[in-house]
Amino acid sequence: MKELVRYLLDNLYLDFQGDITVEKIREFLREDDSRDARKLLSRLIEEKGADDLLLALADVLRESLEQGITEDKVREQLTLYADS
Repeated sequence: MKELVRYLLDNLYLDFQGDITVEKIREFLREDDSRDARKLLSRLIEEKGADDLLLALADVLRESLEQGITEDKVREQLTLYADS
């Protein structure tokens, strides 16, 4: 059982449902004038989309499943993505 659980966790696929575009993200960040929000939006505009962000975020958050994915963890990863 232990090996099966480990295998399932290692092969778990994390995805985001719904249409997440730069315009949609801009709507969410409309009232957020923080440095992190501006930097993230700038990076998304530079990359011409949110696809790379979503792939990177899902990949990194998958590693956090055992400890739990929290708002703080997502915020931390968005900031790291914008800074990279």
